[in-house]
Amino acid sequence: MKKLKFILSVFLTMAVFISGCGKNTENVEKTEENKNEIVMAIGTEPEEGFDPCTGWGRYGSPLFQSTLVETDKDMNIINDIAVDYSVSDDRLLWTFDIRDDAYFTDGEKLTAEDVVFTFNTAKSSGSVVDLTVMESVTAVDDDTVQFKLAYPQSAFIYTVAGTGIVPSHLYNESYGENPVGSGPFILKQWDKGQQIILEANENYYGKIPEIKKVTILFMTEDAAFAAAKAGQLDVAVTTAGFAQNEIDGMKIANLQSIDNRGLTLPVVPDKGETTDTGAKIGNNVTSDIAIRRALSYGIDRNMLVENVLNGFGSPAYSECDGMPWGSDEAAVQYDFDKALKILEDSGWIDTDNDGIREKNGLKAEFKLLYNADDSVRQTLSIAVSQEAEKLGIKIVTEGTSWDIIDKEMYSNAVLMGWGAQNPLETYLLYHSDNVAKDYYNPENYTSEITDKYINEAMAEADSDKANELWKKVQWDGETGVSTEGECPWVWLVNVDHLYYVREGLNIGEQKIHPHGHAWPIVSNLREWKWE
Repeated sequence: MKKLKFILSVFLTMAVFISGCGKNTENVEKTEENKNEIVMAIGTEPEEGFDPCTGWGRYGSPLFQSTLVETDKDMNIINDIAVDYSVSDDRLLWTFDIRDDAYFTDGEKLTAEDVVFTFNTAKSSGSVVDLTVMESVTAVDDDTVQFKLAYPQSAFIYTVAGTGIVPSHLYNESYGENPVGSGPFILKQWDKGQQIILEANENYYGKIPEIKKVTILFMTEDAAFAAAKAGQLDVAVTTAGFAQNEIDGMKIANLQSIDNRGLTLPVVPDKGETTDTGAKIGNNVTSDIAIRRALSYGIDRNMLVENVLNGFGSPAYSECDGMPWGSDEAAVQYDFDKALKILEDSGWIDTDNDGIREKNGLKAEFKLLYNADDSVRQTLSIAVSQEAEKLGIKIVTEGTSWDIIDKEMYSNAVLMGWGAQNPLETYLLYHSDNVAKDYYNPENYTSEITDKYINEAMAEADSDKANELWKKVQWDGETGVSTEGECPWVWLVNVDHLYYVREGLNIGEQKIHPHGHAWPIVSNLREWKWE
């Protein structure tokens, strides 16, 4: 079938590797002696090390460090080292009372001064930790810390939840290589390029982990697959291409995520304008809302899930599907006929019968860039271009480097991915503050209505009311950023996170996983156990 052609080139070489890989009978069973240990291959080695001040733990759990608060499996805020917190009526002062029984693994007590040091260091680091909103942080006493914000931001609590506390008395330039914290695990050994070894923190203030030793090996996904088959791993990250192969003694954990992929489409025409760095702004085809909306209706997302992801995923309609601040109203049904009508009603007609529609002499043709090192993005891009071809829209796909994408994303479509456990991402993607800022809003989308909802959500004290305002960013009944609104994005799929897990290993209840830049599966590692 024509729609299957695009997957052949991606998985053909894979077939050579996995052919003949049926069930394996050489796996070793866990003995009573090693049932408190696990060996895993769950992702790449953290380039920046294990320093929360430069971003470690932002996409999962810092493991070695504690946080003031954390989120449960339903993304509710719960206490960690904080025993209580309050917010002033003007939403600018956040005061946290911290427990008095949290100790770093060198024996020193964790105090408010360590919290102050951590957040000040993180703010000045210039890293992915965005603390722009934080005006100051002070220690009221040993067990009380107070943040002053420059402006109200209800999402600040999620930033707090993602920031592990470091010891001020031990922190230095090499801290990321030798982290000391008060979390449930201790980093005992790091053989760079090979592995890390963790041990349970027996002096942890919370429940002591049942898994006493954790070895995490740094492997490619094909090497992890081979090691899992050989019985050498208890958990192995895998891909949709491998996951349909059985490994004796292991099962596939198919974990829901908001690790999404979508098309960012310039919403402004080419008027000869450029960014401060000289990058061209605008696209005369994608700036027509009929093109964007027709693509959103006319691309079969379920087909993408089945054929590109082998069924291991779900259709995506926003950056935050399934989160408390995500709106069900953003979803649309695949409707090819409606997509055609949108185009024709807007004047996009194929007058010369070359298969490409035109409007006022302009061909419905544009370029779609993707990261050439990512096979899933490549396959999605090709699939999208084939779907668009049926609509009379020609999409020219081009795999390239992020350095090139940096320069061309303001005037071309890009296949990107997002997905954070924080509504602040909605602000970053759609608020006019972030137009043409980094990768957040290269499409140059602005809306006073969108800004209004985001500003109100930021200032709202009640989290449930804030979530309702975040949802209105997607669709308020009349407008929004979803398909029926301005549609600056055409969201495509959420990619499930897939792991081979040894039978008998209970990995607990997992949160919806964020974008896969870290090890989100271990966010609840302290709850894992052998059964």
